[in-house]
Amino acid sequence: MGDTSCGSSGTRGGAGRTSAALGPLERVDGHWVVGDCFRPGGLWLEFRPDGIYQHARTPADELLIPWSRIMLGIGFSLGGKYPRHGSVSPMGLIGGLPGPWQGVGRGYLHMTLRHPYEDWLASFDRHPRRYTLTDLALFEALLTHTGAAKEFPRFGDGEWLDRAVGLLTRERPRTGRALRAVMAEILGEGGTPDPHSR
Repeated sequence: MGDTSCGSSGTRGGAGRTSAALGPLERVDGHWVVGDCFRPGGLWLEFRPDGIYQHARTPADELLIPWSRIMLGIGFSLGGKYPRHGSVSPMGLIGGLPGPWQGVGRGYLHMTLRHPYEDWLASFDRHPRRYTLTDLALFEALLTHTGAAKEFPRFGDGEWLDRAVGLLTRERPRTGRALRAVMAEILGEGGTPDPHSR
């Protein structure tokens, strides 16, 4: 995967190249990315072993944030930088519907970084496909729970993300208790999901 595009020149959609997805997070050619990396001139993020890599329109605007710089966690919003209610704005919802708004809009990962201290808003272009509200909630839970455990480098472990996304998409926990059980299993804290708590 090149640093400027995960699709060859003129390629759109990457049919057959995306093998797993959870909201805006997807595995493309074995790399875990957030956002539409096939969009020409688009913005997208890549989870690498050494940190989050911000792909941008020009190489001068690209940036690597090491996992060790992330302090408090990773927040998420879609359709607006700071939606009024929740993490998804109305624009975030209609960007997945058919019609003229399909694929329009951005998403953001929100972080507080250290050395130097700063707030960082990492933007990415949304995919033209629809994100279900469940997938968005599970993606946000993956970010939140992994951040609360201070296990940010796990996002750079492709095999761990394969298992985490696989378990979340297979189990699809619907209650807080079920989600905590699945996340405990993902983070290696023991426990197995309780099938009666969904």
